[in-house]
Amino acid sequence: MGAGKVKIALLFALLASWLILGFVAYSSYANVLSQEPADMPLEQAQQDSEGFLSSLLGFESEELPSPCDRIREEQILVYDDHIIINFENAEWAKFTDTNSMDPVIDAGANAIEYVPKSSDEICVGDIVSYNSKYASGTIIHRVIEIGEDENGWYAIMKGDNNPYRDPGKVRFEQVQRVVVGIIY
Repeated sequence: MGAGKVKIALLFALLASWLILGFVAYSSYANVLSQEPADMPLEQAQQDSEGFLSSLLGFESEELPSPCDRIREEQILVYDDHIIINFENAEWAKFTDTNSMDPVIDAGANAIEYVPKSSDEICVGDIVSYNSKYASGTIIHRVIEIGEDENGWYAIMKGDNNPYRDPGKVRFEQVQRVVVGIIY
């Protein structure tokens, strides 16, 4: 077979693959759209959309720990010209742009934080500001693990955009504040 015929055969195979992939994606999407969202139970709609995405992308997203929910819906009052969040002992925080918490916390982001009274108020998934024994200044990273050893309670921390966890165990005495909201 000549070089020209090989190129044509490869182009034809590539075009056929694109057409098949497009048809499969369209068929999956059309199946989801064919059902009336108003008539579909919320749980089924969520499962169908997750199934569509996982079939389209070829993988399922891993469930990751989220911060604890500390502000109830009835504590948030939204008006036409302002918002009120009823939360005691709130503190305003600004951040240095280190990229360690991108894309959650970046340049210009601000947060509402509070000082926890005990380690029981800190959950895996929370974003916490703390004093590190290994760096100067305040670090703000996510709690990825909580444990207890011979020295008591500790948390393992990691910046969302960092490849590795922070060095050492963070003790409750090092924790300054816990984020309850981020304002962009």
